[in-house]
Amino acid sequence: MKFYDRENELSLLAETRELSEHSARMTVIVGRRRVGKTSLAKKAFEGKPFLYFFVARKTESLLCQEFTEEIELGLKRRVPGEFRTFIKLFESLLIMSQSEPFTLILDEFQEFYQINDSVYSEMQNLWDRYKSTSKMNLILSGSVYSLMKKIFENAKEPLFGRANERIHLQPFSVEVINAIVTDHRPGCKPGDLLAFYMLTGGVAKYVELFADKSRFTLKLMLDEIFRENSLLLEEGKNLLIEEFGKEYTTYFSILSLIASAKTSRSDIESILEKNIGGYLDRLENDYQIIRSIRPLLSKPNGRVQKYLIEDNFLGFWFRFIYKHSSAIEIGNFAYVRSIVERDFNTFSGLYLEKYFRAKIALSGKYSQVGQYWEKRNQNELDIVAINDLEKTALIAEVKLNKNKISIDQLKFKSTGLINKLPGYKIAYAGFSPEDMF
Repeated sequence: MKFYDRENELSLLAETRELSEHSARMTVIVGRRRVGKTSLAKKAFEGKPFLYFFVARKTESLLCQEFTEEIELGLKRRVPGEFRTFIKLFESLLIMSQSEPFTLILDEFQEFYQINDSVYSEMQNLWDRYKSTSKMNLILSGSVYSLMKKIFENAKEPLFGRANERIHLQPFSVEVINAIVTDHRPGCKPGDLLAFYMLTGGVAKYVELFADKSRFTLKLMLDEIFRENSLLLEEGKNLLIEEFGKEYTTYFSILSLIASAKTSRSDIESILEKNIGGYLDRLENDYQIIRSIRPLLSKPNGRVQKYLIEDNFLGFWFRFIYKHSSAIEIGNFAYVRSIVERDFNTFSGLYLEKYFRAKIALSGKYSQVGQYWEKRNQNELDIVAINDLEKTALIAEVKLNKNKISIDQLKFKSTGLINKLPGYKIAYAGFSPEDMF
């Protein structure tokens, strides 16, 4: 698949590389696994001298041996001596860059916690000593969000405040997903576009997997997921067990309940029979896997709120694969797939709403875009978009079947919200899959 999007990130990385030719620059790239961090970094510096080091869980001396080989291949110069510690190798590269500017990419940088956690303090000392004379463009990338956040955002950590730039790489936007699907599958049906959005969420690796195999219908995408040796069946565990550590079973239980429409704290606590406030806080703020949402225009600290899984694929994985892991373990993929097909319309409707909220937000016409509901989930409104400057608002209903959209009913449900918007000009709309393209 060709390289899509990332114009803003590429521009920033190009500017940073140019600045590094005068003095060293440090850029941090974070983002969930499979989102395309490595592809972005390599694309940004293609045609320019750069080194790519993948920090695997190996002995430090073996890593240094592999990195030395990369230096000789990438910079076409022999490395004098033998390095057994990364910090000695890093100092050598800083000195080397004084006369020969280049980019150094350290991928999965958080893995040094497992290999030799003194690397971070030693790097800080070297960076402070050499950054004014070195011409290294240092890119530090990582997928374990909680650890990367700790390394660079915790004031007690040695590398705090050292980075010049930070990129939090997000999945592809709905506009880019549309472009990719249109390029690969002209005439794609709206329902299949919705399935593609729901199952990939714009995560580059999943998009590439389906695109390269021409999986652009719901049937073909489910064929890819529910087959022997499918990488996607274990994906949730592969992504999150390391993040959560020994308490992963509690986190997984919470996420499974949220994915199954138990979206309030009280609902989840009544089932798990334990206080989960700390878990929810970490899932939202440390791991950034869930998001708490409140009705638009409600008080910031109001108690009426819901929790949603931010990542589309993880929402699907916890709703169908993790929930039915017993059937997956014995290879009964057909059973789980039948449940997906049975519940697809109900489940995908939530993602159709999410799609249109994202699309409206990208239009740049509104200062707030969200949802609205009243106590006990009364008078739910799928989309509310407000322009506070022009005093206009859009209230919209989203349905899989456009014939079920009733503007009159929408206006009736909106009465409570409109009372909170005196003087605003209100527009009403209905959206269905046919409006996605």
